[in-house]
Amino acid sequence: MFLEILLEGASDVPTVKEILTRRFNLAEGEHFRIHPHKGKGKLPLNSLARPDVKHRGLLDQLPAKLRGYASLPPGYCVVVLVDSDKTNCQELKSALVQMYESLDKRPTSVLLRIAVEETESWFIADIDAVRKAYPKAKHQRIAGIQPDSVVGAWERLAEALGRQPLNCDGSDKCEWAEKIAPHLDLEAPKSPSLKAFINGVARFVERNL
Repeated sequence: MFLEILLEGASDVPTVKEILTRRFNLAEGEHFRIHPHKGKGKLPLNSLARPDVKHRGLLDQLPAKLRGYASLPPGYCVVVLVDSDKTNCQELKSALVQMYESLDKRPTSVLLRIAVEETESWFIADIDAVRKAYPKAKHQRIAGIQPDSVVGAWERLAEALGRQPLNCDGSDKCEWAEKIAPHLDLEAPKSPSLKAFINGVARFVERNL
């Protein structure tokens, strides 16, 4: 059993690694490999065209990556996790499925999952995890936010941590993920999209271990 994990960027890596190791007791290199990209990008108009090397986002490269994984042996799964941002989740999922089905060659086992609105939404939905990671944060700034609502999740998290969003970058997001992810409730996730991600991985793992 092996998972090839495709992510938008480095700031998503600590959270996904935490889920796979703590929730499923999987080992990096032995059971999974994580591939961060240079942002989200967008799906190309022609899924069968050679990807533009100047565009290194996950969606830019996704059709070509999936075609390249077409020869994976049984027991392998390609897991794609993409942020919905402000895009309608169902529309994005439909576009991803349509792209996958249009490929002339593709892996047989693929898990397409969407973080609504972004992986930082998983953090602000679990205020206990934020409190444990950052006891001095202004937790009231994120209290009462409906899980997976589109509110500018990373900006709201930054403000709760006493940071100005305009002064934050990818390294800040990586730090937040490294500190908060170990405290996320992975048995009863507060975020519906985190729960969907965990459940999707669980189904594959249970079938193949």
